[in-house]
Amino acid sequence: MKLIQRIGYYLGGFSLGLIILAFFFNGKKTSCSYGPEARVLKNINTKKIAYSDLIQSEINKKTIDALLITNVLKNGNINFSKSKTRQDPCGLYIIEGHSENKEVILTVENCDSVATITNLKFE
Repeated sequence: MKLIQRIGYYLGGFSLGLIILAFFFNGKKTSCSYGPEARVLKNINTKKIAYSDLIQSEINKKTIDALLITNVLKNGNINFSKSKTRQDPCGLYIIEGHSENKEVILTVENCDSVATITNLKFE
């Protein structure tokens, strides 16, 4: 068998496999969260989100939008150097994100069943 035939068979099987995977995973909520930042954000977003009294009062006064917090929790970056991940009983994470040309910094206390937003700061 010539090299060009081997390459043709390989590419044919590879493309067939991609098509099968496209149909198999179509519509499913699959994700590839292998990095530490993506895993922590996914972990926080799967839990019930609670707000501290200060944050809840700011949301009620409509000075802070809950959608802003949700957006930062989904698309933000975790600053591991400022976070206290091994703290007992709940890890403390600093999540940084952007909204309307401002930098938003959230402090999240990540417990077993609930993630609590304890502080929000604009810079």
